[in-house]
Amino acid sequence: MSEYKQIIRQFFSRFFRTDELGDADDVFAGGYVNSLFAIQLIAWLEKEFKIAIEDDDLQLANFSTIDAIAQMLGRKQGVVVAA
Repeated sequence: MSEYKQIIRQFFSRFFRTDELGDADDVFAGGYVNSLFAIQLIAWLEKEFKIAIEDDDLQLANFSTIDAIAQMLGRKQGVVVAA
């Protein structure tokens, strides 16, 4: 598991159980994340990783799974992240 994925999972674990959550599981469809939590997630990502989430980044596909979030972070920071 990449460092990004570990950090994201640790953040999620503060709010819900992640032991059964796979990296490719949709956190919205699974009921783990709602729109209010998504805003909190975006704010945390910006602060934790010192990035700016731009309007173009605000697509559900970028935030729906741990894999997708890690991939987006990699793109924002110029790092290749293995799925």
